[in-house]
Amino acid sequence: MTLSGIKDLIPFLNYLDKEKIYYRLDHVRDDTIMVSFTLVGARIELDFFDDHIEFSIFRGSEAVEDNVDLLFELIQAHWSDD
Repeated sequence: MTLSGIKDLIPFLNYLDKEKIYYRLDHVRDDTIMVSFTLVGARIELDFFDDHIEFSIFRGSEAVEDNVDLLFELIQAHWSDD
């Protein structure tokens, strides 16, 4: 399968459906449709433009945490404007 732009969005979604991969569609930029999905160990954000695609991979630990202080430390470290 090739992904060369927005014309390939529906075939790609059909592929994800066939593989039973849950996804989400977002329209957060004026010129793209974003497909987000999660695999074991990675979250993918894939932007479909008119004539090309771009994607980001977010990898990290999937450990289960229960430390609420750690949760708020992460939010402050990665979201704060400071």
